[in-house]
Amino acid sequence: MINTNIKSAFELAQIFPTEQACIDYLEVMKWSKIPVSPFDSTSKVYKCKNNQYKCKNTGKYFNVKTGTMFENSKVSLRKWFLAIWLVTSHKKGISSIQLGKDIGVRQATAWFMLQRIRACFGIENSNELEGIVEADETFYGGKNKNRHKNKKVPHSQGRSFKDKVPIMGMLQRGGKMNAFVVNDTKKDSIQPLICRYVNPETTILISDEWWAYKGLDKYYTHNVIDHSRKEYVSLQDSSIHTNNIEGSWKILKNSISGMYNHVSKKHLQKYVDEFVYRFNLRKVTDQEKFIHLLRNSNVRTRYTELCQ
Repeated sequence: MINTNIKSAFELAQIFPTEQACIDYLEVMKWSKIPVSPFDSTSKVYKCKNNQYKCKNTGKYFNVKTGTMFENSKVSLRKWFLAIWLVTSHKKGISSIQLGKDIGVRQATAWFMLQRIRACFGIENSNELEGIVEADETFYGGKNKNRHKNKKVPHSQGRSFKDKVPIMGMLQRGGKMNAFVVNDTKKDSIQPLICRYVNPETTILISDEWWAYKGLDKYYTHNVIDHSRKEYVSLQDSSIHTNNIEGSWKILKNSISGMYNHVSKKHLQKYVDEFVYRFNLRKVTDQEKFIHLLRNSNVRTRYTELCQ
């Protein structure tokens, strides 16, 4: 395992100078030097040539990349490791064009690598939240006032999101955040997410006055900030507000709009997962972000799934 504190991409390249060094590291991380078949964990495993293994019970061959983001990729693990480092260490992410230049691959290849990496970011978007939790929604899309007069969308202000995509989020004060792309901001879309991820026994829930939050006082100590009355902090208790999650929405939008020319609704959740991953691990080192993603890289994404 890595004993050196890696602080830069240059040091990463020194720690992993060869493809075999990357393979050996993944095998120790994944199997602790004892290979386990991904097809039958109880099966005996035979070691073959070229870092291949054979599952006795199924007769199938595998390696340490089987079932991970690296499976069937012609890109070397050295480039994969560097790509993961760059994506997780940059505060606002990295475009496929820039990543392709940095690691020496085509833009299309870099885009596919980024999508595979983003598919693993979801590991940080299913946290159980407790304590003081702020809940809120935001909308991703271009501003109507910035559009040409022939392209303006009528009646699209506020929560009328004809031209935008709603995102619902929950933020634990001093802790982690979950955020999800939703079809709408109705009760049936918002409350199931809150009930799934927010612990009702140890939580003070804070939201605005939007009607979709009504009824949550049955399960939580629910405090409401009435934005329609220009209320942003409770006059009775200054700790009752949703300023933290509203601030995180600004960071999310700036990160996406500042880095990417266009993000479709189909892929938006992956970009939200990337933001949540970076937000939740904002206090740890770049090395810890890198290793955490490697440990949770068992998400296989196929090109056909991205292009459907």
